[in-house]
Amino acid sequence: MSLPLFWFILIGVLFTGYFVLEGFDFGVGMLMPVLGKGSDTRRRVVLNTIGPVWDGNEVWLITAAGAMFAAFPEWYASLFSGFYLALLLLLVALILRICAIEYRAKINDPKWRAWCDRGIGIGSWIPALAWGWVFANLVRGVPLNEDRQIVGSVWDLFSPYALLGGLATGILFLLHGAVFLVLKTGGEVREDAQRVVRLLLVPTVLVVGAFGLWTQLAYGAGWTWAAVGVALLGLVVAGAANMVGRDGWAFVGTTLTVISATVLIVGSMYPNVLPSTISPAFDLTIDNASSSPYTLKVMSWAALLATPVVLIYQGWTYWVFRKRLTVDQIPAPTGLPFVGKE
Repeated sequence: MSLPLFWFILIGVLFTGYFVLEGFDFGVGMLMPVLGKGSDTRRRVVLNTIGPVWDGNEVWLITAAGAMFAAFPEWYASLFSGFYLALLLLLVALILRICAIEYRAKINDPKWRAWCDRGIGIGSWIPALAWGWVFANLVRGVPLNEDRQIVGSVWDLFSPYALLGGLATGILFLLHGAVFLVLKTGGEVREDAQRVVRLLLVPTVLVVGAFGLWTQLAYGAGWTWAAVGVALLGLVVAGAANMVGRDGWAFVGTTLTVISATVLIVGSMYPNVLPSTISPAFDLTIDNASSSPYTLKVMSWAALLATPVVLIYQGWTYWVFRKRLTVDQIPAPTGLPFVGKE
């Protein structure tokens, strides 16, 4: 295996880990108004399911972006300049979400917590939709010229295929988060989350199935048919497991779907990292966009040494905080009293 191919696969693995882990984080934030309606205690149960792990999950994105910058600088430069406004909006949404989660409990005031909950919701919905839109454009291609710059209007990126990609990741992460909440909560919150899973299952199959088939028929390779099949199978497993109360298997099902969908997207891109809709001669590929062989070699050794440590630590974190949460376990709210003017 060549080093550029190795790093293309590794970046795909990093984004897969990010979508699996941060995907249910986004889903939990999107569902807070639904499953926490009418009770701050219920909202705290929902939020506390991701409390110990959400910030660690974001490390996968930081690592993926850093690996892209170091291994494929041409890809990084063209992507982040051409998608500047969209990625800036995504970054602002992520920052808003971070601040809302961190500061929600700092002030003991219902209005303050309500504004933080809105920030969590906005900071979850925007990235969940935006990531599908971004990666759909990476598969479809962008107006990339001979200078490796994306030209044209931002509206060129809002094709029907790209919009369907955003809708697909949005509803898939929503289902993934609902299944995670069934796994991590008990009592009334779990029962309501189960009902949400059943409501979302059929729309998710339709939307994700439509996006997967469009991707496969228009851009996929022969072997990526397997990814389409496994993605749909994962949703069937999730629905069946949810019906019989096998919460762990339901989460395995949605996780399998997220992994397979990412494999489909990355496999449909190869060997390009950023195809051009102007001319195939302007395509960025894993070969013409990569760093020098020496750079990739040094990075490979560093990745082989550091990656197992990160995986072991994060796995240990999930093991420690594996127990379910219920309303009865939530203590009285703390924080400073609100001192602002009414």
